[in-house]
Amino acid sequence: MNNNKIAITTGDINGIGIEITVKALRSLKVPADKIIILTNKSEFEKFYPENKYEIIDIPFEGNIEYGKVTKNSGEFAFQCLKKACEIKPKAIVTAPVSKEGLHLAGHKFNGQTEVIENFLARDGQKAEMLFVSKGFNVLLLTRHCALKDVCITKELIVEKVRRLKEFYKKYYKNSEPKFALCSLNPHAGEGGILGQEEVDTIIPAVEILRKEGINITEPLPSDTLFIDAAKNYLKGEKAPYDCYIAMYHDQGLIPIKTVAGDKTVNMTIGLDIIRTSPSHGTAFDIAGKNIADESSMIEAIKCVL
Repeated sequence: MNNNKIAITTGDINGIGIEITVKALRSLKVPADKIIILTNKSEFEKFYPENKYEIIDIPFEGNIEYGKVTKNSGEFAFQCLKKACEIKPKAIVTAPVSKEGLHLAGHKFNGQTEVIENFLARDGQKAEMLFVSKGFNVLLLTRHCALKDVCITKELIVEKVRRLKEFYKKYYKNSEPKFALCSLNPHAGEGGILGQEEVDTIIPAVEILRKEGINITEPLPSDTLFIDAAKNYLKGEKAPYDCYIAMYHDQGLIPIKTVAGDKTVNMTIGLDIIRTSPSHGTAFDIAGKNIADESSMIEAIKCVL
């Protein structure tokens, strides 16, 4: 058990994970007793010869091939994450992995959120994907799936919003958060003219949640819903709602990443251990060039310090 330490995994070894981890640690100057790093020790210390942090050494088979998706790099990333879950740290911070690399290694997960849920969930717990940046928060109801496969049900909305409410109560000490709910269809369906989902599915879910005392809007058109949140963010002010709930991946991530950019952090909630991650990917195109921007990794670490 490492309940007083933050575990950091360095992700795909052929990407920018080790580079941004080292840069972030140098910038933040986190005390050595607060961090444990899961990585390949010899490769990590090439970037960070003055390393003062505890390292759990994860073997890597083969040669480093910056910018390439390989089975070996996928297996390495998976083993780092698996070990991080096993040691039960205070929190987990993950550098980016390649989903294709995971699949090549035989690990058929859609991302690190699903891997973490697989190893950490207990008693019916489910992981949720929340994106946060300085008072602008976005929850995704559906995650990494094709747009044609997005399926929104009343039960899905109720379950995930309940889980979000519990997270705000526990983590933010906020018992009465205000949630804004995106519509699925343009203009919230225009009373059924542009789609029945709002009438048949989403509004009935809202009614159930409101009866439970949860402060949530009816489904609102997402083309205008985020405007005030973006304006407030650019002024350094908190968004009007504590969290914006998006129906699918790009609906929620385009607005927050447009205004917050590398200050956005991907946070896994709903489990006993919080996990954070930069909002970008492995950046294979610049891997090994020592030009990666560590800003999002810094924010990911700061979220759990």
